[in-house]
Amino acid sequence: MSALPVQARVFIVLGALSAASSVALSAAAAHLPALQAGASTLTTALAQQQFHALGLILVGLLTVRVQSPWLTASGGLMLAGTLLFCLNLYARLIWGWDAARAAVPWGGSAFILSWLSLGLGVWLGNRRH
Repeated sequence: MSALPVQARVFIVLGALSAASSVALSAAAAHLPALQAGASTLTTALAQQQFHALGLILVGLLTVRVQSPWLTASGGLMLAGTLLFCLNLYARLIWGWDAARAAVPWGGSAFILSWLSLGLGVWLGNRRH
């Protein structure tokens, strides 16, 4: 059996790292008062990060069987959404950094577009042999 293509490995590894960091942050939330105070915001950010971590893994697995630039776009948009949406909310809760609050809706939009891109990639993509 041959190794997975580089693109597949990148998306799967980044998805796994994102999932692991969301679990670590969930555990830390039990001990950090700043995170407990923003429980609703934290829950939203963690749920989105965990869901899209699985999405990144899915994109990685799909790129093994389907060749499409839409899948690459989907993975990139999931990463962008995680940074713009989740990381921004974490920075606000942990460090009080609120300078990029306007980026949160862009992150949500990136998440939406990532799923549309995934669908297009599977629909329009060519099956790998």
